[in-house]
Amino acid sequence: MNRTVDVLVVGAGPAGLAAAARLAATGAGRVEVLEREEAAGGVPRLCAGTGFGADALGRPLDGPAYARRALRAALRAGATVRTGVSATGWAGPLTLDVTAPTGLERVRARAVVLATGARERPRSARLVPGSRPAGVLTTGELQRTVSRFGARPERIGRRAVVVGGDPVARAAVRTLRAAGVEVAALVSEHPVRRAAFGRLPVLAGAVVTELLGRGRLTGVAIRDGNGRAAVLRCDTVVFTGDWIPDHELARACGLPLAPGTRGPAVDGAFRTAEPGVFAVGNLLHGVEPALVAAAEGRAVAAAVRERPDGGPPPVTGVTVVAEGPLRWVSPGRLGPVAVPLLVRPERRLVRPVLTAAQDGTPLRRERLSGSLAPWRSVRLPPHWTSGADPAGGPVVISAEE
Repeated sequence: MNRTVDVLVVGAGPAGLAAAARLAATGAGRVEVLEREEAAGGVPRLCAGTGFGADALGRPLDGPAYARRALRAALRAGATVRTGVSATGWAGPLTLDVTAPTGLERVRARAVVLATGARERPRSARLVPGSRPAGVLTTGELQRTVSRFGARPERIGRRAVVVGGDPVARAAVRTLRAAGVEVAALVSEHPVRRAAFGRLPVLAGAVVTELLGRGRLTGVAIRDGNGRAAVLRCDTVVFTGDWIPDHELARACGLPLAPGTRGPAVDGAFRTAEPGVFAVGNLLHGVEPALVAAAEGRAVAAAVRERPDGGPPPVTGVTVVAEGPLRWVSPGRLGPVAVPLLVRPERRLVRPVLTAAQDGTPLRRERLSGSLAPWRSVRLPPHWTSGADPAGGPVVISAEE
């Protein structure tokens, strides 16, 4: 079956739903959202903790409440949200092959917004050796198990080790404890704010070197920063963080990827190198909070409304690169208007001096009052690049302590 819509949004997480709501409310025509999961809302719908803003009365929202509110906003604006529907490939410019419960479809749009989000790297991608026992999970798999089967230790395990050190690790610890699972320890190769984990044993500067057990996990071998080895007995290990953009559909389109984030390269208007194809949210940078992703979804609506075909591909814009202890900067290309930049470090930086320069000429230099962590980005306002020469070389963002 062949169909045509005005704007096709792929992904019904915070960015996709926010984009659809804003597009539909501002008269973009027929706006349709495709979501491969059985329910819309993305990762927040599996997160029981707060941190997702507040409702009209100022009460904190948890993840499921935030997801329900975002879905209602898109539907009330007039967008169509289809769940259990997967975009499997491209049949041509702005035309996607789709697999739905009703069969195969081919959907053409005037503009496509990719908002497919990010996922945690599984154990195999982290190159952790050992057997392949049951009981090895990512945070997302843990939360899906609890969401589907409830807080039942027999579905998860009795004693768990959590690997990671970012806020997602804290969420995994909370989920495990709520399910009645004993958390034996937290293992993190980066420094960790121990106070955030209460009395939980925290092994900072340590890495998991092997998974032990046949059939079911029996423990994990670890090595600390001094080379000392030990074994932690457990029947469950949860690998947290270490996000990678869910970029398979973008790659199938032939879109260039940004070297730091591995998400599609975009400019400040979220335009990719393919006319009419835009990309937003954690597809660009795994992973930012839901409120940041939603803000990008709302922002892309203006770019789509202004130029549904994307305008000329942003191949002539000035590139932006990260150097030194910085892992990535997004967006990786400047558009006609200066926009905020998100910058993420490789390691913890205490009161670093950030610098923006082009062709050896400083554009901005500023010492931050706080610290940067590998799991949290800093937002640089538009004036950091407002003086860049459109005909000049790359803008380099660097940091020093």
